[in-house]
Amino acid sequence: MKNYIHHFVTDRGWNISQLKSLKENSISILPHNHLGELDYNYQDKVAIVTGPSSGIGRAIAIELANKKTKVVLASRNVNKLHELKDEIIENGGLAVSFPTDVTSEKQCKSLIESTVKTFGKVDILVNNAGISMRANFKDVELSVLKKVMKTNFWGTVYCTKYALPHILKQKGSIVGISSICGVTPLPGRTGYSASKHAMDGFLETLRIENSENDLHVLLVHPGFTTSNIRNVALNGCGVPQLETPFKEEKLMPAEKVAKEVVIGIAHKKKDITLTSDGKLITWIYKRGSPSSSILRAPYPARTNPC
Repeated sequence: MKNYIHHFVTDRGWNISQLKSLKENSISILPHNHLGELDYNYQDKVAIVTGPSSGIGRAIAIELANKKTKVVLASRNVNKLHELKDEIIENGGLAVSFPTDVTSEKQCKSLIESTVKTFGKVDILVNNAGISMRANFKDVELSVLKKVMKTNFWGTVYCTKYALPHILKQKGSIVGISSICGVTPLPGRTGYSASKHAMDGFLETLRIENSENDLHVLLVHPGFTTSNIRNVALNGCGVPQLETPFKEEKLMPAEKVAKEVVIGIAHKKKDITLTSDGKLITWIYKRGSPSSSILRAPYPARTNPC
């Protein structure tokens, strides 16, 4: 373990001397081994997935469909929405699509109503729709922060508000695809981090409020995984950056994240933190050591100016 941590840290340009105060035997940064399958009846479930046009959302929708779950796809991108629906059906799954902008309370309400009208119930809601941003706070327009918050936080609130009564009837699951930014700070992501912290606080409180109602709430905190979210991340002026600061091919595939999420639903897990980087960053930050410079060094804002 000691050699693994040393290699892991130095390979990322971290200062190993900063980590001497950490207790190596209590750090969990080895590759994640997911739990095995349970006798969970996926075929009997109806699942709504928001933001399934690409990345993690798309992978979750496909993983659920492969297990014969009835999948409801909700996204603003109508073309990709219909393409995914057709792909799922061609591969023997069952899916319907409802074009939805989660920043609209009216459209979120309509999404839930249409799902219930089609299938008679809702068992699973995966709040995945989200946007990101990369810009230091001094350079960002407030409208950008509002846009990120409206999508990532309010989109979750709107969908959850109208789905909750139906999910409670089924003793079902509400999933929030958050981020390590929901539990740790990363430079250049004030708006994104705030939105994910808000999502976490909202869903954790919802879990406590319904602790006697058998409501399952799962928060997922992925580290850096393959996704288009960095390419379309907004700069300080709200313009997509159209590039990623990482080598995407070296990141955890979205399909692996999806498998962990779907199994986590069956196991009624409360929290899943993914990727070795994500676990290490979270572990360091929660223990308040070392200095915040260790968080800044490997992950600078790398933002395109307006």
